[in-house]
Amino acid sequence: MKNKDDDMTLEKAKPILAKLSFGSIVGYCSAAAAKTVGKAAAVLAGLSFIVVQSAVYSGYVEVDWEKIQGDAIKKIDTDGDGQITVDDAKNYWGKVKQILTNKIPSAGGFSIGFMYGLQYA
Repeated sequence: MKNKDDDMTLEKAKPILAKLSFGSIVGYCSAAAAKTVGKAAAVLAGLSFIVVQSAVYSGYVEVDWEKIQGDAIKKIDTDGDGQITVDDAKNYWGKVKQILTNKIPSAGGFSIGFMYGLQYA
């Protein structure tokens, strides 16, 4: 059974749907995948920390967390200022975007689709 309200909604959405590009669609899908993988990685990292810190607390191992923090910052810090900042995130985003949009037709909408996917996927 055809619904008039559905037809009206689709007609109103036509200009928006026409502007959707392949780039924005794959951007959205990439964000959904990145979000899922990111959550799994966060759970794994959190569980690993809990296990190691429990062993530290129980006296089984010694961990130099300050050294680990310093080494991690050196690896992640892209602009060499010794801190993790928005500029570092922008640098990483630029690299990721370059990789994921390489040779993609209509890649202009990729960022919009990716950001939308991060928010709503």
